[in-house]
Amino acid sequence: MLQRVMITAGGSGIGWAIAKAFADSGAKVHICDVDEWALAEVAEKYPQIAARRLDLTDEEAIDRWFDDALGDLNGLDVLINNAGTKGPTGYVEELKLDDWRACLSVCLDSQFLCARRATPAMKAQGSGSIINISSTAGLYGYGLRTPYAAAKWAVIGLTKSLAVELGPYGVRANAICPGSVDGARMQDVMKAEAESRGVEIDLVHKEYVQSQSIKRFVRPEEIADTCLFLASPAAKMVTGQAIAVDGHTETFHIGS
Repeated sequence: MLQRVMITAGGSGIGWAIAKAFADSGAKVHICDVDEWALAEVAEKYPQIAARRLDLTDEEAIDRWFDDALGDLNGLDVLINNAGTKGPTGYVEELKLDDWRACLSVCLDSQFLCARRATPAMKAQGSGSIINISSTAGLYGYGLRTPYAAAKWAVIGLTKSLAVELGPYGVRANAICPGSVDGARMQDVMKAEAESRGVEIDLVHKEYVQSQSIKRFVRPEEIADTCLFLASPAAKMVTGQAIAVDGHTETFHIGS
């Protein structure tokens, strides 16, 4: 039976790499994204992927997406909670509560809202895999990005709790913790940090690379490979785990 997959923020970056990998494996894939341009690109390149524009801070819109997708898929085998935002960059005393809440809304609340809708279908069929994208920031403190780190730590707590609740029903939940991933978002992260610290972006990039045993950034396709594994029968006894895909973080980068 072909896998039935839903992926948040699947229009670009890590999400697009994951969506493409599952589609190439023959899965039936539904994605959402807030970026209309990215969705248009998906529709052109992979018309077999069902794509919808969706603001993941809108609970009612999430419910409508699940109503339609679950009706089309007639069940759900894999949910990948990929959506996130880098959040504000700065020292904690400089941050605004609204910016804090906006970061947690996308990075954490959306995962809860999607998991809440996915679990009844998975429990009813006695199988399923929920994969939440956390970060190495969910394993370490992250100076200048406290809202993002707090959200990503919470994602791991959510994941482990889902694993406890859903294990008796044959449903698994795991978190992937990417390190620094090549792409536009990481460039924005480094640029914001460089500006906050008053240093050149090349120095920030060098510091991130030097903090890893494998001295390069992660490729989005390497995150997708891990998702394929976690969703496969080969991982049938893997649940409640926070799996770093980061080239091994030796000393976590902390801006100063």
